[in-house]
Amino acid sequence: MATLGDMSQKSLAEISTPVRHFTIQLSATRRGARLARLLTERQLDEWGEPYEAAAHVVAELASNAVLHGRVQGRDFRLGVKLHPDRTLRIEVTDARGDRMPRIPDPVADDAERGRGLRIVSAYAARWGVEAAPAHAKTVWAELTPDRGPS
Repeated sequence: MATLGDMSQKSLAEISTPVRHFTIQLSATRRGARLARLLTERQLDEWGEPYEAAAHVVAELASNAVLHGRVQGRDFRLGVKLHPDRTLRIEVTDARGDRMPRIPDPVADDAERGRGLRIVSAYAARWGVEAAPAHAKTVWAELTPDRGPS
C-alpha cells in the first residue's frame, strides 16, 4: 500500500483538486449560441482560467449545433469540464446524431461558412464526435494549457 510520502506531487495535486463542471441547456437559436460563449467566458473567469481560446471553440461548436444540429423544439447542451491538469473539455450536444461534422475542403478567404471546425482544430489538442442518447451527438474538444492556435 502506497503512503502519502510515496505519491508524486502530481498525483497529490490530482487527488486534492477536483474536476470542475459547468453544464447548461440552451435554446437552439443564434441567441442560445451567443449565450453559450458568454457563459463559458464568465465561468472560466470565475475559475481563474484564461478563456479566449475556449470562447472561440464554444462559439464554433454552439453555432454548428444551431445551424446543423437543430431539431424543432429541442435544445442543445453545453458542458465544460476543467480537469486538475488544467485540460479543458468542451462538449456540445445537439439533436441531430445523423449529421456528423467534418472538416470541409479548403474554403475561399472571403467565404462566410466552412471555417468552424478548422478553428476548433487550431485551438484544440484533440476533438471528436460521440453518439448521445435520443439520436443526438456530442461534439467535444479538449484544450490544454500549453496549446494556442496553430
